[in-house]
Amino acid sequence: MSVSNSQRLQVAGVVAFYMASALIMVFVNKAVLNSTPDLPLLFLLLQLLIAVLLLHASAIFHDKIVIPKLDLGIAKKLIPVVSVNIIGLVFNTLCLRDVEASFFQIARGLVLPLTIAVSSIYSSSTPSRMVLMAAGVVTLGFMLGVAPSSSLPVTAIPSTLSLFYGVLSSLFIAFHAVLIKNSLPHCNNSTIELAWWTNAGSVIMVLPFVLLRGEPLKLYNLARSDDWNGTVFLWGSMVTGIFGFLLCVAGLLSIKVTSPVTHMFSSAARSVLQTALGVWIFGDILTTNRAASIAVILGGTM
Repeated sequence: MSVSNSQRLQVAGVVAFYMASALIMVFVNKAVLNSTPDLPLLFLLLQLLIAVLLLHASAIFHDKIVIPKLDLGIAKKLIPVVSVNIIGLVFNTLCLRDVEASFFQIARGLVLPLTIAVSSIYSSSTPSRMVLMAAGVVTLGFMLGVAPSSSLPVTAIPSTLSLFYGVLSSLFIAFHAVLIKNSLPHCNNSTIELAWWTNAGSVIMVLPFVLLRGEPLKLYNLARSDDWNGTVFLWGSMVTGIFGFLLCVAGLLSIKVTSPVTHMFSSAARSVLQTALGVWIFGDILTTNRAASIAVILGGTM
């Protein structure tokens, strides 16, 4: 099937918008998690709630945006994609909290190889030799990045647990990307409807864990403290909620108009800019190993 130039431009626009939104999300998320490390799930819950509210507000002002009706049958069919989404988001948030912003892309460096593996298993297909080579190069880049380095101070060395969070985040993001294609038909092939089900369902699933961890009480105690500046948490929640909503829609559109693997290829290409900004904004340390890792991951992606 031939693809017109206008369709190519639309795809490029969706991918570029996704990459820009993801970049903003990472750095604002990191700023909030640095200021309030004990409220990761409450922070995530607020982002999801803002995304749901924005979807409802968009439906009021635009008649082409339709909020789906509550349907138990559809909800049951979407449980896998919603569950995988929220688990991936939780591990993603925990990983970002515990590693430097410049190292985050390395910690999640297995997203592309795992997406290729999950997609191949799910579709019972064999990737081409070039795709396997690309996955191998990206995996090599990940191994270079996580290898111990004597030039790093103790405070900058990522813990084994944070790397574990990164691998699990990559795995569940891969599952989510693959499940999206099969979930869209249950939502009339509408990315907006799937975005609503995903965000609303994730709110319901993460809320009990927020309460069990006592994070609302922790927020109350912080608010009463004179040492805590809640401005970063408040504005960060609003900004990431807005961009999280845009990122959700853009990500679903990207997968809809391309494929899970192509989506991961494009999203991995922002790693160099993300690393440079991490060094500039947060003063992260860029070692030879990490620079080589980013270069290899980017080379494999390209």
